[in-house]
Amino acid sequence: MENEKTEAAPQEEKKPARKRNIKPVIIVVAAISVIVLFGIGGYMGYTKFAAAREKGKGAGEGKHTVSGVMVPVDPFVVNLSDAGRYLKVTMQFEVGEGVDQNTVTAKMPQLRDAIITLISSKSADAVAGPEGKAQLKDEILLRANQAVGGDIFKNLYFTDFVMQ
Repeated sequence: MENEKTEAAPQEEKKPARKRNIKPVIIVVAAISVIVLFGIGGYMGYTKFAAAREKGKGAGEGKHTVSGVMVPVDPFVVNLSDAGRYLKVTMQFEVGEGVDQNTVTAKMPQLRDAIITLISSKSADAVAGPEGKAQLKDEILLRANQAVGGDIFKNLYFTDFVMQ
């Protein structure tokens, strides 16, 4: 019987004690911490950027910002000076702050007449390129301000421009 006990005891001693490898646990915890910190930082940065953009101080602002009220004008379909050529154009005027929209609405027939007269005097080649569109825009803006009797319109935006 003693032999059995002595044989059993060495077998228990032969089992090596299990060591826990702590390195993978540390790496996983560190990775999760880094991801959480980046997430929190990204969220805070985004909310700060969105708040600054809301105030008009955010990045990506263009050179031409809309500061006034936009007044849409019904589309124009006008014969160009070239035979058989047409231009369909839709635009919106930007009026300065403090300008009453009723003033613009009251002068709309004079405004439309000035624009139709100007556009119908143009040829297709004159308004086809970017330079032609920019020049047309400047001329319409000048004539529109003359038609309403003051410097009411600050800018003009083409929202549709189709030539046939």
